[in-house]
Formats: sequence, C-alpha cells, structure tokens
Amino acid sequence: MSHLNIAILGFGTVGKGVHYSIKSHQARLEQVLGKSVNVVAILVKNLEKHEQSREDGVLLTTNFEEILNIGELDVIVDAIVGCEPGHTYLTQALEKGIHVVTANKEMFAHHGEELLALAKKNDVTVGFEATVAGGVPVIQTLRQLLQVNRVRKVEGILNGTSNFILSSMRKDGHTFEKTLRAAQENGYAEADPSNDIEGYDAYYKGVVLSQLIFGEKPEEQSTIRKGITDITADYVESADELGLRFRHIVTLFKGQKGVQCKVEPVLISTEHPFYQVDGVQNAVSIETDLVGNVQLQGPGAGMYPTASAILEDIIQISRPVNSEPAYVVYQEEAANSSKWVLFNKNKKLEVPYDIKVLARLSDRAAVVETEEVERILLENPLLAYFELKGNYQHRVEKVNV
Repeated sequence: MSHLNIAILGFGTVGKGVHYSIKSHQARLEQVLGKSVNVVAILVKNLEKHEQSREDGVLLTTNFEEILNIGELDVIVDAIVGCEPGHTYLTQALEKGIHVVTANKEMFAHHGEELLALAKKNDVTVGFEATVAGGVPVIQTLRQLLQVNRVRKVEGILNGTSNFILSSMRKDGHTFEKTLRAAQENGYAEADPSNDIEGYDAYYKGVVLSQLIFGEKPEEQSTIRKGITDITADYVESADELGLRFRHIVTLFKGQKGVQCKVEPVLISTEHPFYQVDGVQNAVSIETDLVGNVQLQGPGAGMYPTASAILEDIIQISRPVNSEPAYVVYQEEAANSSKWVLFNKNKKLEVPYDIKVLARLSDRAAVVETEEVERILLENPLLAYFELKGNYQHRVEKVNV
C-alpha cells in the first residue's frame, strides 16, 4: 500500500489533535484514500517539552529545514499561530511543491491570496477549512455552492469565546468581567483574550470568507469591528426581557463600494437562526440566489473539531476536485437596519416624537424603527445602540415626547 506522508508544524492543542486523529482514524483514512497516512515529522519550539511525544520513525525537530529536506513529503499541516513564521514556512513548502493545510486564520487573512497564487503556480493545493469555524464545514460548503449559486450575504457567529461570554451573562446574570474570568478558568478564553473579545479573530475569518466568495478582501475604510467589552449585565437583562439575545456577528456582503465586512454585537429575535446558538458553538448563515438560505452550526474550536477540518482538507488534497470557485459579481447596496435597540444607562431615554417605538422596556431602553438612528445618537451622546436582526413583534406603541 502506498503512503501519504505528513509533517505537522506546531504541537499544541491543534497539532496534537491532528496527530491523534490520524492514528485513531487510520483504517477509515485508508478506506477513503486507498493509502495509509503517516506523520513523518513534527516541528516544535522546545524539544525537551515534547520529548515524551517522540516516536520511532517520526522526526521531532526545531529546524524547519530538516522537514523540507524529507524525501517524498506530501503535505505540511500548519498548526502554529501568528503571521510568522507560518507564512515563511508555507511559502517555502509551496515553492518546493508540497501541499499545505493551515488552521492559522490570522496568517491566512493577511497572506491567503499570495499563498493560493503560489500554490497554483506550483501545481499544489492550500487547504484552509480550519481557519474559519473549526469543525463546521463552511469552506467546503461554499466551494460547492459557488459552482452555481451566487452568495448574497453571509452572517456568522465565528468566535466561540465571545459567544460563550454573551450566553453565560444572560444565563447567570453576571458582569462581563466575572464571566470573562470564568471563561478563562474553563479554558474558553486565553490569558490575553483581546483577540477574541475585541473582534479581531472574527474579522480575520471574515477576510478569509471574503477572499473565497468574492475573490477580494473587504474595503478597509468601511469595515466595522466592534468588541463586546461594553455590554453590561443590565443591557443583557433588559434585552432578555424583550425576548432578544446578544450575539457577536460577522456580516459580509458585496455592495457598490466593494466588499463590506461588519463585526459587531447585535441583538437578535426569536425568529433569527442564531437565537438558540449558545456557548462555544459557531454558526453560519449563507444567503444565496438559488438554494436560498443555508445554515451550518457546530463546534468552532477545540482539539478534535479543528483536527476534523484539517483531515477533511487532507482528503480533498489527495483526491482533488475542482476547488477554484468562479467569483461572481453580485452587488447589493447595504441597507441600514430599520430596527435598533437603544439603551441609556444613566438617564431617561429621549426618543424624538416622530420615531416609532416598537417596545419600551423602561424609561432607559427601547426598540425603535427608524432610518435616522444617527439623529437620535446626536441628541443622546451617551446612548448604547445595537442593530436588531430578525423579525420583531412585541408591544407596539407610539411615544410622543
């Protein structure tokens, strides 16, 4: 039986998950591919730290050059973080004619176009399913849809840490700070969680999706990236009483001014597909012209969900299909949402008389319908406001001030 030889760069949670999954699913891989899958090398930072992981026939090294010099190396799996040295390593691998699979969303958001072009030039493949939503097969689904369908818009909960915090604040009634500490204690948030809670991680994933769907990155000047750190327990409680839930959502579409990307906390109603997506789950809603709305949900991170995405890419590389989507020009000018949830923490919320109020929970919180939210904000500079997604029918009233 022939072999598929693989090297793994990085041996943290993701790298170990890939290694263990290859061993535990070897029989299934052989059945699907008609060949065995062998891990022949692992790149680590510290040999002593991983000495107990050393196996006969597997090169354990801190020197990437040793991995490049392995004869008959088929695939390199990138399980390290940060733009460098991953970008340099994968560039060298592609130039040598080696397929690569990466889970590094930050690096791929910055260098994906370059790496894909280099792979095409050298007749090899870049797999990047694991860069977006862990075990949720977003990339493969989009590749299939883009053969015929035109994607109008994508919405996604793409960061499990933020979703866990917002869900837990609603369920437990705790402050943002206390919930964040609990997330860190349970391993759902890093010691420095800013990448997740400030929306950078979700934005990188949005960039990857933009390049896949539209063949270009979002317009930087019009990109919105807001974190969740300003959401208070009072906001969450008030929203819950209105039947609404906070979600940190990526919205991606192509308008007349180019690809638009928004990463921001929003409020959603019971009719929205993300209403029941709690905890560390990820979810993606893809709106297309033919099939309609396609929804995917599952674990967005972790050892085995990410390893699953990487193994699926390895399988696609070993039995390739047409993986290059035909980019379509579908332009839709962004329409500002006509429904907003407004909070005023310190004093009575003053809503202009000509603004329709759909619900008023108290004198400090209201759901309004307007295309002039900026006017309200000018008159109430301390206001917190969130876009409302999904149909909303509560108690309708017209308030005259």
